[in-house]
Amino acid sequence: MHWYLGVFKKYADFSGRARRMEYWMFNLFNIIILTVLFILMFAFVDGQTQQFTTMSAIFGIILVIYCLGTILPSIAVTVRRLHDTDRSGAWFFINFVPYIGGLVLLIFMCLNGTPGSNRFGEDPLASSNDNLM
Repeated sequence: MHWYLGVFKKYADFSGRARRMEYWMFNLFNIIILTVLFILMFAFVDGQTQQFTTMSAIFGIILVIYCLGTILPSIAVTVRRLHDTDRSGAWFFINFVPYIGGLVLLIFMCLNGTPGSNRFGEDPLASSNDNLM
């Protein structure tokens, strides 16, 4: 939960670096929350008429609000993750290249960060190891 909330504390911070753990835990929590909201939204669909009920509409509205509220933090943590691999945040836009763009970005997100400092700041992994001692 620490990793998830930490991204919201830096929701519009596009500078610095983000560890793989921060990026992936944020996305894991997002997937879990979105899945629960989708299940709740469709659980209240009227089985006979296949129409949305009031409760279904409420969960749909919550889902839309949640999605809109996580767009900026998601982009920010992705840019910081790219910075950790010593890539410019402009690489985020490769995601919009059909077929291969998303795959390339996924590979970048899985790579180790550059050890030590890079042009985007200190190594977040090194600073967290210092806090453990």
